[in-house]
Amino acid sequence: MSASYIIREGLSGLRRAKLATIGAIVTIIIALLFLGLFYVISTNTARVVASIREKVEMEAFLAEPVSHLRRDEIEKQLLAIDGVERVQFVSKDEAAKIFKEEFGEDINAVLDFNPLPASYKVFLKEEYRTTGKADEIQQKVQSVSGVDKVIYRRDMLEFIERQNHTLQTIGMVLGMLIGISAIFLVSNTIRLTIDTKRKTIQTMKLVGASRWFVRAPFILEGILQGLMGGIIAAAMIYYVLAYAAGIVSSDLSEFLRTDSLFYASLIGVGVALGFFGSAVSVRRFIGETVSP
Repeated sequence: MSASYIIREGLSGLRRAKLATIGAIVTIIIALLFLGLFYVISTNTARVVASIREKVEMEAFLAEPVSHLRRDEIEKQLLAIDGVERVQFVSKDEAAKIFKEEFGEDINAVLDFNPLPASYKVFLKEEYRTTGKADEIQQKVQSVSGVDKVIYRRDMLEFIERQNHTLQTIGMVLGMLIGISAIFLVSNTIRLTIDTKRKTIQTMKLVGASRWFVRAPFILEGILQGLMGGIIAAAMIYYVLAYAAGIVSSDLSEFLRTDSLFYASLIGVGVALGFFGSAVSVRRFIGETVSP
Protein backbone atom coordinates (compact mmCIF):
# COMPACT_ATOMS: atom_id res chain seq x y z
CA MET A 1 0.00 0.00 0.00
CA SER A 2 2.74 2.47 0.95
CA ALA A 3 4.71 1.77 -2.26
CA SER A 4 1.67 2.34 -4.45
CA TYR A 5 0.92 5.56 -2.58
CA ILE A 6 4.46 6.85 -3.09
CA ILE A 7 4.35 6.07 -6.81
CA ARG A 8 0.90 7.58 -7.20
CA GLU A 9 1.84 10.76 -5.36
CA GLY A 10 5.13 11.04 -7.23
CA LEU A 11 3.32 10.88 -10.58
CA SER A 12 0.62 13.27 -9.41
CA GLY A 13 3.29 15.81 -8.53
CA LEU A 14 4.43 15.81 -12.15
CA ARG A 15 0.87 16.54 -13.31
CA ARG A 16 0.14 19.09 -10.62
CA ALA A 17 2.94 21.50 -11.54
CA LYS A 18 3.12 20.87 -15.27
CA LEU A 19 4.83 24.09 -16.29
CA ALA A 20 7.49 23.86 -13.58
CA THR A 21 7.99 20.15 -14.32
CA ILE A 22 8.47 20.83 -18.03
CA GLY A 23 10.94 23.60 -17.17
CA ALA A 24 12.95 21.28 -14.92
CA ILE A 25 13.00 18.49 -17.53
CA VAL A 26 14.04 20.90 -20.29
CA THR A 27 16.83 22.24 -18.08
CA ILE A 28 18.07 18.71 -17.41
CA ILE A 29 17.91 17.95 -21.15
CA ILE A 30 19.93 21.06 -22.00
CA ALA A 31 22.43 20.31 -19.22
CA LEU A 32 22.89 16.73 -20.40
CA LEU A 33 23.15 17.78 -24.04
CA PHE A 34 26.00 20.14 -23.22
CA LEU A 35 27.69 17.66 -20.92
CA GLY A 36 27.18 14.72 -23.28
CA LEU A 37 28.41 16.42 -26.42
CA PHE A 38 31.35 17.93 -24.59
CA TYR A 39 32.20 14.51 -23.18
CA VAL A 40 32.10 12.90 -26.63
CA ILE A 41 34.35 15.58 -28.11
CA SER A 42 36.78 15.69 -25.17
CA THR A 43 37.17 11.92 -24.86
CA ASN A 44 37.78 11.48 -28.56
CA THR A 45 40.14 14.44 -28.54
CA ALA A 46 42.01 12.80 -25.67
CA ARG A 47 42.27 9.65 -27.78
CA VAL A 48 43.73 11.64 -30.67
CA VAL A 49 46.12 13.40 -28.28
CA ALA A 50 47.25 10.02 -26.98
CA SER A 51 47.97 8.86 -30.54
CA ILE A 52 50.00 12.03 -31.16
CA ARG A 53 51.94 11.43 -27.93
CA GLU A 54 52.86 7.99 -29.24
CA LYS A 55 54.70 9.68 -32.10
CA VAL A 56 56.78 11.83 -29.77
CA GLU A 57 60.27 10.41 -29.92
CA MET A 58 63.80 11.39 -29.02
CA GLU A 59 66.73 11.12 -31.34
CA ALA A 60 70.13 10.44 -29.83
CA PHE A 61 72.90 11.25 -32.31
CA LEU A 62 76.04 9.20 -31.82
CA ALA A 63 79.55 10.64 -31.66
CA GLU A 64 81.67 9.42 -34.55
CA PRO A 65 83.33 7.10 -35.08
CA VAL A 66 81.19 4.42 -33.43
CA SER A 67 82.03 0.73 -33.67
CA HIS A 68 79.43 -2.01 -33.92
CA LEU A 69 80.38 -3.23 -30.46
CA ARG A 70 80.09 0.25 -28.94
CA ARG A 71 76.76 0.73 -30.67
CA ASP A 72 75.39 -2.40 -28.99
CA GLU A 73 76.61 -1.15 -25.60
CA ILE A 74 74.88 2.18 -26.13
CA GLU A 75 71.66 0.40 -27.07
CA LYS A 76 71.73 -1.66 -23.86
CA GLN A 77 72.31 1.47 -21.77
CA LEU A 78 69.44 3.29 -23.48
CA LEU A 79 67.03 0.40 -22.90
CA ALA A 80 68.05 0.31 -19.23
CA ILE A 81 66.80 3.88 -18.68
CA ASP A 82 63.46 4.06 -16.85
CA GLY A 83 60.72 5.17 -19.22
CA VAL A 84 62.35 3.97 -22.43
CA GLU A 85 60.02 1.56 -24.22
CA ARG A 86 62.20 0.69 -27.21
CA VAL A 87 64.95 2.09 -29.43
CA GLN A 88 65.58 1.99 -33.16
CA PHE A 89 68.99 2.36 -34.75
CA VAL A 90 69.30 4.69 -37.76
CA SER A 91 72.52 4.25 -39.74
CA LYS A 92 74.27 7.01 -41.69
CA ASP A 93 72.90 5.59 -44.96
CA GLU A 94 69.37 5.44 -43.56
CA ALA A 95 69.72 9.01 -42.32
CA ALA A 96 70.70 10.07 -45.87
CA LYS A 97 67.60 8.34 -47.28
CA ILE A 98 65.38 10.11 -44.73
CA PHE A 99 67.00 13.44 -45.64
CA LYS A 100 66.27 12.85 -49.33
CA GLU A 101 62.64 11.91 -48.63
CA GLU A 102 62.07 15.04 -46.55
CA PHE A 103 64.05 17.62 -48.53
CA GLY A 104 64.25 16.07 -51.99
CA GLU A 105 68.04 16.37 -52.11
CA ASP A 106 70.70 13.66 -52.09
CA ILE A 107 73.12 14.73 -49.35
CA ASN A 108 75.91 12.60 -50.87
CA ALA A 109 75.56 14.32 -54.24
CA VAL A 110 75.48 17.79 -52.71
CA LEU A 111 78.49 17.42 -50.41
CA ASP A 112 80.28 14.41 -51.95
CA PHE A 113 80.16 12.80 -48.50
CA ASN A 114 77.60 11.94 -45.85
CA PRO A 115 77.88 14.28 -42.83
CA LEU A 116 74.79 12.86 -41.12
CA PRO A 117 75.60 10.91 -37.95
CA ALA A 118 74.16 7.56 -36.97
CA SER A 119 71.52 7.81 -34.27
CA TYR A 120 69.04 6.00 -32.08
CA LYS A 121 65.37 6.86 -32.05
CA VAL A 122 64.20 6.54 -28.46
CA PHE A 123 60.52 5.77 -27.89
CA LEU A 124 59.03 6.48 -24.46
CA LYS A 125 56.52 4.52 -22.41
CA GLU A 126 53.03 6.01 -22.25
CA GLU A 127 53.29 7.37 -18.70
CA TYR A 128 56.57 9.12 -19.54
CA ARG A 129 55.24 11.13 -22.49
CA THR A 130 55.16 14.43 -20.59
CA THR A 131 57.60 17.32 -20.78
CA GLY A 132 58.79 16.87 -17.20
CA LYS A 133 59.58 13.17 -17.47
CA ALA A 134 60.80 13.48 -21.05
CA ASP A 135 63.31 16.12 -19.94
CA GLU A 136 64.63 13.74 -17.28
CA ILE A 137 65.02 10.96 -19.83
CA GLN A 138 66.72 13.35 -22.24
CA GLN A 139 69.34 14.17 -19.60
CA LYS A 140 69.92 10.47 -18.87
CA VAL A 141 70.26 9.67 -22.58
CA GLN A 142 72.64 12.61 -23.00
CA SER A 143 74.84 11.23 -20.21
CA VAL A 144 75.37 7.91 -22.02
CA SER A 145 78.95 7.68 -23.26
CA GLY A 146 79.03 7.82 -27.05
CA VAL A 147 75.89 9.97 -27.37
CA ASP A 148 76.74 13.37 -28.85
CA LYS A 149 73.38 15.18 -28.86
CA VAL A 150 69.75 14.42 -27.94
CA ILE A 151 66.76 16.24 -29.41
CA TYR A 152 62.98 15.83 -29.25
CA ARG A 153 59.88 17.89 -30.08
CA ARG A 154 59.48 19.48 -26.66
CA ASP A 155 57.46 22.38 -28.08
CA MET A 156 54.88 20.01 -29.56
CA LEU A 157 54.60 18.06 -26.31
CA GLU A 158 54.14 21.31 -24.36
CA PHE A 159 51.44 22.44 -26.77
CA ILE A 160 49.57 19.13 -26.41
CA GLU A 161 49.72 19.28 -22.62
CA ARG A 162 48.60 22.92 -22.53
CA GLN A 163 45.59 22.33 -24.78
CA ASN A 164 44.64 19.15 -22.95
CA HIS A 165 44.76 20.95 -19.59
CA THR A 166 42.63 23.80 -20.96
CA LEU A 167 40.06 21.35 -22.29
CA GLN A 168 39.84 19.51 -18.98
CA THR A 169 39.47 22.77 -17.03
CA ILE A 170 36.70 24.02 -19.30
CA GLY A 171 34.92 20.68 -19.01
CA MET A 172 35.10 20.67 -15.22
CA VAL A 173 33.87 24.26 -14.84
CA LEU A 174 31.15 23.82 -17.46
CA GLY A 175 29.99 20.57 -15.89
CA MET A 176 29.78 22.11 -12.42
CA LEU A 177 27.83 25.17 -13.60
CA ILE A 178 25.37 23.19 -15.68
CA GLY A 179 24.92 20.55 -12.98
CA ILE A 180 24.26 23.14 -10.27
CA SER A 181 21.76 24.93 -12.52
CA ALA A 182 19.85 21.71 -13.18
CA ILE A 183 19.81 20.75 -9.49
CA PHE A 184 18.57 24.22 -8.55
CA LEU A 185 15.67 24.13 -11.00
CA VAL A 186 14.61 20.62 -10.02
CA SER A 187 14.77 21.72 -6.38
CA ASN A 188 12.60 24.73 -7.13
CA THR A 189 10.06 22.56 -8.95
CA ILE A 190 9.81 20.16 -5.99
CA ARG A 191 9.41 23.13 -3.67
CA LEU A 192 6.36 24.28 -5.63
CA THR A 193 4.87 20.80 -5.29
CA ILE A 194 5.58 20.81 -1.56
CA ASP A 195 3.82 24.17 -1.21
CA THR A 196 0.70 22.85 -2.93
CA LYS A 197 0.62 19.80 -0.63
CA ARG A 198 1.52 21.51 2.65
CA LYS A 199 -1.85 20.75 4.24
CA THR A 200 -1.59 17.10 3.22
CA ILE A 201 1.89 16.96 4.73
CA GLN A 202 0.58 18.43 8.00
CA THR A 203 -2.21 15.86 8.08
CA MET A 204 0.27 13.02 7.50
CA LYS A 205 2.35 14.37 10.35
CA LEU A 206 -0.67 14.28 12.68
CA VAL A 207 -1.44 10.65 11.88
CA GLY A 208 2.17 9.67 12.60
CA ALA A 209 3.64 9.33 9.11
CA SER A 210 7.41 8.86 9.10
CA ARG A 211 9.72 11.44 7.62
CA TRP A 212 10.77 8.99 4.89
CA PHE A 213 7.14 8.24 3.95
CA VAL A 214 6.40 11.95 3.52
CA ARG A 215 9.55 12.70 1.58
CA ALA A 216 9.59 9.67 -0.72
CA PRO A 217 6.97 10.90 -3.28
CA PHE A 218 8.90 14.14 -3.80
CA ILE A 219 12.20 12.28 -4.18
CA LEU A 220 10.51 10.01 -6.71
CA GLU A 221 9.18 13.02 -8.59
CA GLY A 222 12.69 14.46 -8.92
CA ILE A 223 14.06 11.09 -10.05
CA LEU A 224 11.34 10.80 -12.69
CA GLN A 225 12.12 14.27 -13.96
CA GLY A 226 15.79 13.32 -14.23
CA LEU A 227 14.95 10.00 -15.88
CA MET A 228 12.77 11.62 -18.53
CA GLY A 229 15.37 14.33 -19.16
CA GLY A 230 18.12 11.71 -19.40
CA ILE A 231 16.24 9.50 -21.86
CA ILE A 232 15.32 12.42 -24.11
CA ALA A 233 18.87 13.85 -24.01
CA ALA A 234 20.42 10.45 -24.75
CA ALA A 235 18.09 9.95 -27.71
CA MET A 236 18.82 13.42 -29.07
CA ILE A 237 22.60 12.96 -28.80
CA TYR A 238 22.37 9.53 -30.43
CA TYR A 239 20.56 10.89 -33.47
CA VAL A 240 22.73 14.02 -33.66
CA LEU A 241 25.92 11.95 -33.66
CA ALA A 242 24.50 9.44 -36.14
CA TYR A 243 23.45 12.25 -38.49
CA ALA A 244 26.74 14.13 -38.12
CA ALA A 245 28.79 10.98 -38.72
CA GLY A 246 26.97 10.51 -42.02
CA ILE A 247 27.75 13.96 -43.41
CA VAL A 248 31.37 14.51 -42.31
CA SER A 249 34.55 12.87 -43.54
CA SER A 250 35.74 9.58 -42.10
CA ASP A 251 38.56 11.39 -40.26
CA LEU A 252 36.17 13.78 -38.53
CA SER A 253 33.69 11.01 -37.78
CA GLU A 254 36.33 9.54 -35.46
CA PHE A 255 35.54 12.42 -33.09
CA LEU A 256 31.90 11.31 -32.89
CA ARG A 257 32.41 7.73 -31.75
CA THR A 258 30.92 6.54 -28.47
CA ASP A 259 29.43 3.36 -27.02
CA SER A 260 26.16 2.23 -25.42
CA LEU A 261 27.60 2.65 -21.92
CA PHE A 262 27.83 6.39 -22.57
CA TYR A 263 24.07 6.65 -23.13
CA ALA A 264 23.31 4.59 -20.04
CA SER A 265 25.65 6.83 -18.04
CA LEU A 266 23.96 9.93 -19.44
CA ILE A 267 20.57 8.70 -18.25
CA GLY A 268 22.15 7.86 -14.90
CA VAL A 269 23.50 11.41 -14.60
CA GLY A 270 20.01 12.72 -15.34
CA VAL A 271 18.55 10.56 -12.57
CA ALA A 272 21.29 11.77 -10.21
CA LEU A 273 20.53 15.42 -11.01
CA GLY A 274 16.85 14.82 -10.36
CA PHE A 275 17.56 12.98 -7.12
CA PHE A 276 19.90 15.60 -5.71
CA GLY A 277 17.60 18.42 -6.76
CA SER A 278 14.63 16.87 -5.00
CA ALA A 279 16.73 15.83 -1.99
CA VAL A 280 17.90 19.42 -1.48
CA SER A 281 14.32 20.66 -1.61
CA VAL A 282 12.69 18.08 0.69
CA ARG A 283 15.48 18.38 3.23
CA ARG A 284 15.06 22.12 3.39
CA PHE A 285 11.32 22.61 3.08
CA ILE A 286 9.75 19.45 4.47
CA GLY A 287 12.05 19.74 7.45
CA GLU A 288 10.12 22.89 8.32
CA THR A 289 6.84 20.98 8.27
CA VAL A 290 7.50 17.47 9.48
CA SER A 291 9.39 16.89 12.72
CA PRO A 292 11.52 13.78 13.23
